[in-house]
Amino acid sequence: MSEVLVLNSTYEALNVTTFQRAVKLLFSGKAEMLHGRERMLASPTFEIRMPSIIRMLYYIRRPMQKVALTKKNVLIRDDHACQYCGTRGERMMTVDHVMPKSRGGESTWENLVCACMRCNNRKNNRSPQEANMTLLRKPRQPKYIPWIQIKRNTLPDEWGKFLFLYNVSIDERVEA
Repeated sequence: MSEVLVLNSTYEALNVTTFQRAVKLLFSGKAEMLHGRERMLASPTFEIRMPSIIRMLYYIRRPMQKVALTKKNVLIRDDHACQYCGTRGERMMTVDHVMPKSRGGESTWENLVCACMRCNNRKNNRSPQEANMTLLRKPRQPKYIPWIQIKRNTLPDEWGKFLFLYNVSIDERVEA
């Protein structure tokens, strides 16, 4: 694995970068290594452990950004679970307009939900009440979705203590 976790000077996760970029930050004096891997990087003049976690030596201001309204972010907000029947799955999910566009429904966080193909087809061009379907959870705009996307069960153990904020449930993201 050649990815390196980059932390702000306050130890909050900033992003995941390449090994090459991390080494440049270390040698330019902009970052320090907090955790190295077993493998060594060696040249005729120096030797260094391959970095796994680095920390910036100065604070990088990151303003809270609004979450973009995209299909991917709606699916993440709803945790890839159909909001009508509760079925989960990443491949067969679509985004449904609660109030259909043809009836004045807009593309907003409050009108878009994750739906399986079966429920989306069953609901068709009707409101949930007309289709005799109920939403499991009222859709709302999330306050944030982490910008660090890490595949589940693939991150190095040493990253866990710095990424605990990203283990927050979907409900907590919406209500935060």
